[in-house]
Amino acid sequence: MFREIRRKDRVADPADIDRLLSGGEYGFLATVGPDGYPYSVPLSFVYINGAIYFHCAVEGHKLDNLAYSSKVSFSIVGKTQVLPDQFATEYESAVIFGTAALVEGDDKKAALEALIGKYSGGFEKEGAAYIDQAIGKTKVVRIGIERITGKRRK
Repeated sequence: MFREIRRKDRVADPADIDRLLSGGEYGFLATVGPDGYPYSVPLSFVYINGAIYFHCAVEGHKLDNLAYSSKVSFSIVGKTQVLPDQFATEYESAVIFGTAALVEGDDKKAALEALIGKYSGGFEKEGAAYIDQAIGKTKVVRIGIERITGKRRK
C-alpha cells in the first residue's frame, strides 16, 4: 500500500524521527477535497502519545477537506543546510500517512495544553486561562499515524 523509501542510505533511524516529531517547529498538512485538488498548509503541531495534534478554526478549507476524506499526509522538515559547492542540501525530514479525526473533552484540552507547553513554555498559567476562554472557538484534530518514514542527509 505504501511505497518504500528509494534511497535506503538516507533512511533516518527511529530516534532521529522521534526527535524531529517532538521538536519540529511546524509541519505541512496535506488533504484532498471533493474537487480532487490537493491542499497543503503549514501549521503548528504537537506530537504526543504517538499521534500528531493541531488546532484550527471551527470552519475552513482544512475541515471541509477532512470531512470529505480523513486520509492525510503530514510532513516535517527539520534542520537544513544548502551545500552550494556540492549542488546538494543536508536535511532531515519525516513524512506521515494517517487518518485525521476531531477530538473533544479531555483529549482536546490536553492537546491544547501540550501546544502551549511547546510553543509558549514559561507561560503555562496564562496559557491555561487562554485555553479556558478560547476552547469553544477552536477545533483540535488528531492524526493517527499509520505509516511514518524519515530521511536525512548529513
